[in-house]
Amino acid sequence: MSTPDTQHTSKQLLHLVFGGELKSLEGVDFSDLSKLDIVGMYPNYAEAHKAWKSAAQRTVDNAHMRYFIVHLHRLLEPHYDHSKS
Repeated sequence: MSTPDTQHTSKQLLHLVFGGELKSLEGVDFSDLSKLDIVGMYPNYAEAHKAWKSAAQRTVDNAHMRYFIVHLHRLLEPHYDHSKS
Protein backbone atom coordinates (compact mmCIF):
# COMPACT_ATOMS: atom_id res chain seq x y z
CA MET A 1 0.00 0.00 0.00
CA SER A 2 1.37 3.39 -0.92
CA THR A 3 1.21 6.51 1.15
CA PRO A 4 1.21 10.11 -0.06
CA ASP A 5 4.94 10.26 0.71
CA THR A 6 5.77 7.24 -1.47
CA GLN A 7 3.41 7.84 -4.39
CA HIS A 8 5.06 9.05 -7.58
CA THR A 9 3.20 12.04 -8.95
CA SER A 10 4.15 13.36 -12.35
CA LYS A 11 4.16 17.04 -13.15
CA GLN A 12 0.87 18.31 -14.52
CA LEU A 13 1.35 19.36 -18.15
CA LEU A 14 -1.78 21.23 -19.23
CA HIS A 15 -3.06 20.84 -22.79
CA LEU A 16 -5.98 22.59 -24.50
CA VAL A 17 -7.93 20.88 -27.29
CA PHE A 18 -10.03 23.07 -29.58
CA GLY A 19 -11.11 23.31 -33.18
CA GLY A 20 -13.16 25.12 -35.74
CA GLU A 21 -13.87 25.55 -39.39
CA LEU A 22 -10.99 27.07 -41.37
CA LYS A 23 -11.37 29.69 -44.10
CA SER A 24 -8.89 27.80 -46.29
CA LEU A 25 -7.13 24.44 -46.21
CA GLU A 26 -3.80 26.24 -46.59
CA GLY A 27 -3.94 28.26 -43.37
CA VAL A 28 -5.12 28.35 -39.80
CA ASP A 29 -7.54 31.29 -40.00
CA PHE A 30 -10.93 30.34 -38.63
CA SER A 31 -14.16 31.19 -40.49
CA ASP A 32 -16.00 32.29 -37.34
CA LEU A 33 -14.23 32.62 -33.98
CA SER A 34 -17.56 32.64 -32.14
CA LYS A 35 -18.12 29.06 -33.32
CA LEU A 36 -14.86 27.57 -32.04
CA ASP A 37 -15.34 24.21 -30.35
CA ILE A 38 -13.46 24.23 -27.04
CA VAL A 39 -13.18 20.51 -26.35
CA GLY A 40 -11.43 20.91 -23.00
CA MET A 41 -8.33 21.08 -20.84
CA TYR A 42 -6.30 17.94 -20.12
CA PRO A 43 -3.54 17.13 -17.59
CA ASN A 44 -1.24 15.42 -20.10
CA TYR A 45 -0.67 14.87 -23.81
CA ALA A 46 -2.09 11.33 -23.85
CA GLU A 47 -5.49 12.48 -22.55
CA ALA A 48 -5.48 15.49 -24.89
CA HIS A 49 -4.66 13.28 -27.86
CA LYS A 50 -7.62 11.00 -27.08
CA ALA A 51 -9.96 14.01 -26.97
CA TRP A 52 -8.45 15.47 -30.15
CA LYS A 53 -8.85 12.19 -32.02
CA SER A 54 -12.47 11.81 -30.93
CA ALA A 55 -13.36 15.37 -31.98
CA ALA A 56 -11.54 15.06 -35.30
CA GLN A 57 -13.29 11.78 -36.11
CA ARG A 58 -16.71 13.33 -35.43
CA THR A 59 -16.05 15.97 -38.10
CA VAL A 60 -14.20 13.88 -40.68
CA ASP A 61 -16.75 14.72 -43.40
CA ASN A 62 -15.93 18.45 -43.23
CA ALA A 63 -12.51 19.03 -44.83
CA HIS A 64 -12.32 22.58 -43.43
CA MET A 65 -12.86 21.49 -39.81
CA ARG A 66 -9.61 21.17 -37.85
CA TYR A 67 -8.77 20.41 -34.23
CA PHE A 68 -5.58 21.35 -32.44
CA ILE A 69 -3.71 20.47 -29.25
CA VAL A 70 -2.06 23.46 -27.55
CA HIS A 71 0.73 22.69 -25.10
CA LEU A 72 -0.27 25.26 -22.46
CA HIS A 73 2.46 24.08 -20.08
CA ARG A 74 5.02 25.41 -22.58
CA LEU A 75 3.36 28.83 -22.54
CA LEU A 76 3.02 28.92 -18.76
CA GLU A 77 6.61 27.84 -18.10
CA PRO A 78 8.63 28.65 -21.24
CA HIS A 79 12.03 28.23 -19.56
CA TYR A 80 11.26 24.86 -17.94
CA ASP A 81 12.67 21.76 -19.68
CA HIS A 82 9.50 19.67 -20.01
CA SER A 83 11.38 16.77 -21.63
CA LYS A 84 12.63 15.73 -18.19
CA SER A 85 9.10 15.40 -16.75
